[in-house]
Amino acid sequence: MRKELGKWLMDIAKYWVTAVLLSSIITDMGNSWILYLSVSFSVVVTLSVGLWLVRDKKKGSELWVRLL
Repeated sequence: MRKELGKWLMDIAKYWVTAVLLSSIITDMGNSWILYLSVSFSVVVTLSVGLWLVRDKKKGSELWVRLL
């Protein structure tokens, strides 16, 4: 269940990036730095949460043991 939600959140982040890129190419958005800033923040948050949910707990713990 967690992995599916994580994959879904990563897809949402990709859709936001695609939508902003396409809309900026098709239309003249002008000075819309607020839009870029808010979408960038949303993408970072959803991508981070999605990657956190998809991670494999066993592999992550083994990596920390090897590093120490």
